Amino acid sequence: MNKILLLGLGNDILSDDAVGLKLVRSLRGEFSDNDLVDVLETQEMGLALLDHIVGYREVVIVDSIQTGTVPPGTVHELDVDGLKTLTGRTPHFLGVGETLAFGRQLGLEMPRHTTIFAIEVADPFTVSTTMTRELEQVLPQIRSRIAETLRRKAAGDSTRHGLAAATVFQ
Repeated sequence: MNKILLLGLGNDILSDDAVGLKLVRSLRGEFSDNDLVDVLETQEMGLALLDHIVGYREVVIVDSIQTGTVPPGTVHELDVDGLKTLTGRTPHFLGVGETLAFGRQLGLEMPRHTTIFAIEVADPFTVSTTMTRELEQVLPQIRSRIAETLRRKAAGDSTRHGLAAATVFQ
């Protein structure tokens, strides 16, 4: 129960919906030698995530969302309770809070902290292996933000250091 899981969610063939998978893939090498961070990507959602998150002290989830209220590339950084306030289209967040609660009810070792990076996207529905240009352009900044957060968490600092709940990268 001492490790952190970096979990990328999405679908590789639905344009911007792949952002969580691509960001986590790009971070895999940076954290491969870190004994405190495991990196995983999946297209699963809901209760299927239970198999992946049991036994970690903390989980960091990266996924797409489309609220239509902010520009593509905006990063919504939330905890599980914050998901209730964020309205938008994404199938992967369905039941994250319920999955964590269910695991606790079963007596499983569930993460004590969950951080979610919901990346605002332009097009999560078109069948394509290419993301939109506006999202591709901001991936390096988003990747840096997630990497910085993981390094802090691995060092034992789980605070948010005053980061805004939503940060726009352009």
